[in-house]
Amino acid sequence: MSKILVTGAAGFIGSHVTRILIARGDEVVGIDNLNNYYDPRLKEARLDWIRISAGAERFRFIKGDIADREMMPALFAAEKFDGVVHLAAQAGVRHSLNAPHDYIDANITGFLNILEGCRHNPVKHLVYASTSSVYGANEEMPYSEEHGVAHQLSLYAATKKANESMAHSYSHLFRIPCSGLRFFTVYGPWGRPDMALFLFTRAISRGEPIKVFNHGHHKRDFTFVEDIAEGVVRTLDRPAVPNENWDGKNPSPASSRAPWRIFNIGNAKPVELLDYIRAVEKALGKTAKMDLLPLQPGDVPDTWADSSALVKATGYRPGTDVDEGVRRFVEWYKDTYAPSFEN
Repeated sequence: MSKILVTGAAGFIGSHVTRILIARGDEVVGIDNLNNYYDPRLKEARLDWIRISAGAERFRFIKGDIADREMMPALFAAEKFDGVVHLAAQAGVRHSLNAPHDYIDANITGFLNILEGCRHNPVKHLVYASTSSVYGANEEMPYSEEHGVAHQLSLYAATKKANESMAHSYSHLFRIPCSGLRFFTVYGPWGRPDMALFLFTRAISRGEPIKVFNHGHHKRDFTFVEDIAEGVVRTLDRPAVPNENWDGKNPSPASSRAPWRIFNIGNAKPVELLDYIRAVEKALGKTAKMDLLPLQPGDVPDTWADSSALVKATGYRPGTDVDEGVRRFVEWYKDTYAPSFEN
């Protein structure tokens, strides 16, 4: 048994990761500030889902903000975590255009507090969430961790790239094993209401038009949340080690002489948005009314993960295709979400 800190435990990915850790016997301390970026009742419902389905005896929840410079050091000092899964963040590309300070507080100051906690209370491994958005203006597909990531297109992506650099500096200076995971368009049950799958399902079920950006022709490497959560836990179990073959004259951007590494975590099968919408139509048995619009500021046209490095390191292999994943989301939406939050 290990004691694991999961930040953002009431979040979409965090709740799924927490359930896996508890189910296998780990003790989990979850922290989340339950902010109102979207309905906090959904976050509370995820916590209830964890307690009921995975067991409450090995789970403790703390309502708190990772940007709190007094609370976080005290938490690390008191709990002596074996590992940390850092998933708390201010999410959303478009929200960053209107509320940039939210991203600095949560994604920069908050992550610094996590790194300081790991520095002064050594942990076996820190796994933290990055994003495919760091690839930004790069158009070489599929995205590889060996590609450069110097041209982010949103503040959200820039803060996540900053997290990768901050983690490397702490790993180099204090030998903290750190693994960053670049998530690719995660979807599934218990997701965020601001995400496309939620918006599509709600509108199509009501016979309302949906906004389809880039006229539906951009592609995303849609990855089912349970596959993602399994990959996170597999990564946690394999602490980062120094790359003894790392060459400073020809430096790999995905590893280092420090115990630090970066992985893509995706489905490696990009799907055009129009096909994603068709999967929703199939699951609902209804046809979408589409309002075709241009690409939004800060969005990238396509994403496609090369996850071969993660497969080699951990055995991670996503097994859920889009039709199955969307079907399972729609079932959850109709059976759990809509009766509780939309009636």
